[in-house]
Amino acid sequence: MVFPANSIHIPIEQDETGEIFVEGTRVPIDIIIGQFKHGATPRQIVDDYDVLNLGDVYAVIGYYLHNKADVEAYLIHQQHERDQAKQQAIERFQLTGIRERLLARQRERDKQ
Repeated sequence: MVFPANSIHIPIEQDETGEIFVEGTRVPIDIIIGQFKHGATPRQIVDDYDVLNLGDVYAVIGYYLHNKADVEAYLIHQQHERDQAKQQAIERFQLTGIRERLLARQRERDKQ
């Protein structure tokens, strides 16, 4: 029996923001690869995310192992994007002193 060399479909898709997900789900490949790198088996990953199927998880991990440099660059980029978004949220929504500001507002309302 002959197996075609290009018969494996990699079940990933990219959204308009550039984030890559497991095809047909909203599970980013970051999750699968992160769990795999921390020692989770494909079965454990599927158990944690029931929208995934075992074959897709194996395919994503296989893709990662065969394209490590590219995938790692993507993961670093994604982490940088998350860090920037977090920093912008922190700057936009100053939480320092929020309790005091809310209590002061409440006291003002109580005076009226």
